[in-house]
Amino acid sequence: MSASVPGDYVIRSIRADEWPAVKELRLRALRDPVAHLAYLETYDDAVARPDSFWQERAAGSAEGASGAQQLVAEGPGGLWLGTLTVLVEEAGTTDWAGFAVERRQGHVVGVFVRSEWRGSGLTKALFDAGLEWAWANGVERMRLIVHPDNVRAQGAYRKAGFAPSGRTVPLVGGPGDYELEYVLER
Repeated sequence: MSASVPGDYVIRSIRADEWPAVKELRLRALRDPVAHLAYLETYDDAVARPDSFWQERAAGSAEGASGAQQLVAEGPGGLWLGTLTVLVEEAGTTDWAGFAVERRQGHVVGVFVRSEWRGSGLTKALFDAGLEWAWANGVERMRLIVHPDNVRAQGAYRKAGFAPSGRTVPLVGGPGDYELEYVLER
């Protein structure tokens, strides 16, 4: 998927051989001031992972993969400005939190936009591209989880069309006791 969008960037799926850039952007995200609220992983844990982890992660969500897709906004000179990943959860399975998946759905994870691009419309453009990919791949519903204290992210998700479902997701060993589920129906 490659879609030009207004602004000085292009949104596209990653390629498997871009794993070093996937790693670099993830580590940058994990150093963000609200990373402790936004991600279920720490910088120290991520930086200690072997290259094989990053290679597998990139291959599993690269262009052409069906179970997941990582999108990036690529700016001038090839700089990655932001990213999000859509994981496909199949009906009849159980999700990572132990909930039954009733319909084929996409789960948005790993959302990050460099601070200098926040408020530019880039986050919404990434979501639009993620939704386009998900709908084209037969997803019936999209969801994500967000920490109750991560107000900035909640605002971005609402702008992208997501709304609270009313479901809370318990987080054992996470940054709090629970997170909020936001959804968008097709």
